[in-house]
Amino acid sequence: MSRWRPTPTRFARLVLGLTVFGIGEALLIASELGNSPWTVLAEGLGEQIGVAVGTATIMVSVAVILLWLPLRQPPGLGTVCNALGIGLAIDATLALVPDALPVGVRIALIPLGIAIVGLGSGLYLTSRLGPGPRDGLMTGLHRRTGVSLRLARVAIESSVVVAGYFLGGTVGVGTVAFALLIGPAVQAFVHAMGGRDTATL
Repeated sequence: MSRWRPTPTRFARLVLGLTVFGIGEALLIASELGNSPWTVLAEGLGEQIGVAVGTATIMVSVAVILLWLPLRQPPGLGTVCNALGIGLAIDATLALVPDALPVGVRIALIPLGIAIVGLGSGLYLTSRLGPGPRDGLMTGLHRRTGVSLRLARVAIESSVVVAGYFLGGTVGVGTVAFALLIGPAVQAFVHAMGGRDTATL
């Protein structure tokens, strides 16, 4: 299937998936109890340069795609849409979330946000329109260096969490929960939607 000329159904699945993914990320941010690793970096970057976290997410995504060049990782329409769509969905959702949420609600946003990110991932990955910037960096390193996908992911996400923390991003229990639960959540949703190994999508 072409990564650049999707059917309307595949494109709709892609857009829906990226929107849902961004909503889930925004809920984790709204919890104020720890973002996903890449959003820790985006939030920290946004704090430093004075832009919204969604805008910073787009900037980080574009920078990551540039890192693909020496890895010869082939992009797709989904790659481009991912770089733009998730950040836009994050900012739009955060604009609707009330400030000063009760602690109980904030705690509940952690599993809810992770589940929604998992659902969004399942939708956009099974559209098979190319990996997102972060997924492509992981699989590109795997293909070019031979390191395992797990090691590549741990190394990349550990690095961005540390960098994001020192830039001012929020690290907490939500970050740990995301790291532990997002893999099983994505796998479950991908399989439920008829997908296979996410590394091949």
